[in-house]
Amino acid sequence: MERRNPPQVSAGLHISLRDEDDLEEEEEEEEEYDNNESELVVVDDEWVPLQSHPAFSRRWRSTFTSPHSPFRQLPLNYMAWDSNSQHLYVWDPKKRHLFCLTLRFSGHSIEAASKSKILHASIDLGSMVRYISLNRTGDLLLLAGSQKLFVMYLHERSSIEDGSLVCRTITVGGSRIFVHGNSFTQILQASWHPCSDTHLGVLSSDSLFRYSLLVVLFDLSTDLEQPEQEFYLQAMQCSKNALLICLVAFSFGGEHLWDRFAIFFLFSDGSIYVLCPIVPFGSIYSLASIQEIYKDAHLFGLRSSNSKAVNNASLALNWLESTFPELANKSLEGGVVKAHPYVPIGTSLSLQGPLCRLCSETSDGVSEQNDAQQAGRGQALAFFCNTILKDTIIATAWSSGLLEIDALADELQPVWNYGSSPRLRVDDFGCVIGVAMICEQNLQQSDNGKIDQLIQAVDAAWMGYTPPLFRLAILDLSLMSNMLNESPLLLVSDPLILERIYYVHGGGVDSIILHFLPFSDQVARKDATAKAPTVTPIISTFSSETYTSSGFLGFVTLADAFGNSWILSCTYSFECFVIKVSGMDLVEPFLIEGERDLEFTDHKESSETGPLEIMSKELLKGPKDVPIPMVSASLRSLPADSIEGRAALHHYFKLFHEKYVEYAHKVYVSLKYHGAHLKKATDDQQARLKEVHQKLVTIEESHSRFKNQLKEAFETSRQLEVRLQRFRSLPGVMWKPLTNAEKEFKAEIERFTHQELDELRSSVEALEARLHRYLQPSQASMTYSPKQTAGRRKAHASNAQVLPLKTLVERLSQVSIENSKKVELIEGALQKREGQEQT
Repeated sequence: MERRNPPQVSAGLHISLRDEDDLEEEEEEEEEYDNNESELVVVDDEWVPLQSHPAFSRRWRSTFTSPHSPFRQLPLNYMAWDSNSQHLYVWDPKKRHLFCLTLRFSGHSIEAASKSKILHASIDLGSMVRYISLNRTGDLLLLAGSQKLFVMYLHERSSIEDGSLVCRTITVGGSRIFVHGNSFTQILQASWHPCSDTHLGVLSSDSLFRYSLLVVLFDLSTDLEQPEQEFYLQAMQCSKNALLICLVAFSFGGEHLWDRFAIFFLFSDGSIYVLCPIVPFGSIYSLASIQEIYKDAHLFGLRSSNSKAVNNASLALNWLESTFPELANKSLEGGVVKAHPYVPIGTSLSLQGPLCRLCSETSDGVSEQNDAQQAGRGQALAFFCNTILKDTIIATAWSSGLLEIDALADELQPVWNYGSSPRLRVDDFGCVIGVAMICEQNLQQSDNGKIDQLIQAVDAAWMGYTPPLFRLAILDLSLMSNMLNESPLLLVSDPLILERIYYVHGGGVDSIILHFLPFSDQVARKDATAKAPTVTPIISTFSSETYTSSGFLGFVTLADAFGNSWILSCTYSFECFVIKVSGMDLVEPFLIEGERDLEFTDHKESSETGPLEIMSKELLKGPKDVPIPMVSASLRSLPADSIEGRAALHHYFKLFHEKYVEYAHKVYVSLKYHGAHLKKATDDQQARLKEVHQKLVTIEESHSRFKNQLKEAFETSRQLEVRLQRFRSLPGVMWKPLTNAEKEFKAEIERFTHQELDELRSSVEALEARLHRYLQPSQASMTYSPKQTAGRRKAHASNAQVLPLKTLVERLSQVSIENSKKVELIEGALQKREGQEQT
């Protein structure tokens, strides 16, 4: 089945990529990273969105590429979630310390306490940490590298330095397991055992012996250097490319019959092997589940007509009775039991496999078919195994972008090889404290013949045959090669909806929902038909412009108390993204295009930008219209503790959960957890009401003053109106504007006033000056003697000539005076007329 939305299409959450910086820019970022380290410890205890927490507020770029080696490295995951204490642990690969963030669910988002803790290891970790994981109780944290393993005791803090906590950290395995001379053994995977708080499973491989693969179980409560159990795998591969085959991953079995004692292994050619039974010493199991396995072995094993089946069932019952002595007490009902150390003498576990698909002819045909299929699929890169009710689901991710999903078609049963004695370690009292064995493949048991005939055989149970696989789907996710090579792959199960699987790759995160389970659906629904899985992109890191992608530094799934699943992811630039997944609904696309801003908006400002939602429209619509069928009489007769009864209960529980429980949780959140928001809104309204009331009191006090001012304003307006009426009654107001002739006469007068009058005045002044000049010489000539004037030429005129001139000057002066008076009269008339026109 092809994927509906390839990564090139923007779907889900799209995270833009950044180009690689130069060495100088990286050094500047490193310097800024060190200078701002003190900002991570915040003193004020406030709640902020997880994306805005100071632990994710700074950006740095990093690339992690898988080495070109036949052995895969550890998966890359720097995030771990503790559901007991609501703590999120984030590993900082640059500073090599751990952030401890306290989270809370606030309806539509996840908030983190701004006061974070920084935890340091008490020893030097040396090599780079690639994977962190918490045990069931949340007090031990695994720090796994490619060559070393460390465990941090989170509750044992030895000292406090610079506001940071130093936790006791130990090395697991030491030089005995992972160091051989100058070479190191490659650690392929490390996981906590699901039924123990102190047992750690480690898968490693010697670089010199690719078929000599080591699986060890460490009990941290007894010995840190010496493993409790060691299993050396010797798989006799039949493939033509056997020299290129290596082990990829392993997975502990689920909660179904013998699956809880099994470990599944995936090789690079896609072949799957099983070891069963393996139980950590001192691990805890449910007594009811052990009794169910015990009854199944009695019913289908000891009562078989085949001696081989009886022998295998007897050996399995002997192992159960020795490992769980409480089975001898028939009166015990319920509770839990602890596994006691026991190993059958003279036998070792058989490496069952490879698990074949249905409709295969022979083991040789299976090998040839697998070789042909592998040529187009490439190599297996990731592995996932989980139990959903009666079905054991196995998913395999290939380098070609394919994802195969299978289910076990038969019950898994323990198988031993005779004649191969294990190596035991006992204490002073003769109790087994350690075991080591070589697990080889039994070729006679793996040659099953026709698998279809084997499944239909009545007495095939407890015959030691390898259980086949039932193909559910082959998904073509259309992933580019760089998406698979540049980032390790992860297959993670949803914490609430077990049918949902999250596929984390270099191009983002895809959600895969299984709509058909072959055995569980047949028990719950008789008319169940096969339906193809649904693939939905949730997060996309693929850039359509540069055709590049980036992976994730961390990925965890959370479940709140309201029936919702949450996805937390951390990119290579240390940006955190939070996505909410409700029930079986598809995730709505949330696109982020372009370069993301490195600064986040303040939470207080963002929370006040919109109105407070008191009751959502989704709640007002009521619960979903999910039909619930009537319970038939056959289902009522089934016991609740049986497999069929549990499957039917799970089916009806899922229907009731989808219809009523999810709606009830949403109403519970709106009524209780939104009370704080409603109280805040009410307090704000009360404060605003008090402020308005105070303003009203102030207005009432100043009301009289405002009334007097208005009265004075009206009186002033009335007086101005009276004055305006008086001005309108003046005669000048009724005059008409000047005509064209009057305007020309006025212009001529103005010209005469400013130009001709000035010229007349200048002429009069010139004549007066000449008259004054003539009068002075005539007076001086009267005092001169005749001797002085004798002999000189007569230079001046006689008095007869001067008198007419003087008379003329006087007349001109008189005319000038009269003209001046006329001009003054004209100017006065003009000024008066202009004043009248203005009024």
